[in-house]
Amino acid sequence: AVRLGEMKPGMSGRVLRLDGDGALRVRLLEMGLTPGTRVQVCRAAPLGDPLALRLRGYSLSLRREDAMRVEMEAT
Repeated sequence: AVRLGEMKPGMSGRVLRLDGDGALRVRLLEMGLTPGTRVQVCRAAPLGDPLALRLRGYSLSLRREDAMRVEMEAT
């Protein structure tokens, strides 16, 4: 398993689980980062933050700090 925040542009995988609880976890789930969802890392900003992701047919920008809470199965 790898953290979404550790993945490089071009890599993809499936969400295994989310760490933590509270408002951030709920927000990540509402954005579509639910277990089993396929996510592709499209690119990272010049300084590495945020990440541009593609999932469920839409693009999502996510701070690397928040992406570190998402455990992935790289494919």
